[in-house]
Amino acid sequence: MEAGEGAEGAADALAAANDAYVSGFGATEVEGYPGYDVEVTTNYTVGDSIIPGTESQHAKADATAVIKPRCDLAESADPEKAVEFVCDGEDVPIEIDPDDFDLDDLPDASTLFSVHLAN
Repeated sequence: MEAGEGAEGAADALAAANDAYVSGFGATEVEGYPGYDVEVTTNYTVGDSIIPGTESQHAKADATAVIKPRCDLAESADPEKAVEFVCDGEDVPIEIDPDDFDLDDLPDASTLFSVHLAN
């Protein structure tokens, strides 16, 4: 699964949980960081309103989510040894040894990355 496919699926699920659907989705970049532009539209109409003529319209919203790394390469990094990453909010560096690598040893993605709304 491509990263964008997972992000789009997550956007679809969040929209559906709020009785809406994703009406626009695309990859973007904000200040050098990858992100996604998402537009959602409600499944229901605005209904009774004090603004004449809006009763049959659907509400729309859009946002841009930006993905930023929370980890940096440790200053003591040595290409001959396991790689250490220092992550925001973590007391102990994360060590990845390419000679003894196991996917189960990787921390949760929320430890490695943060997602922020850019607008």
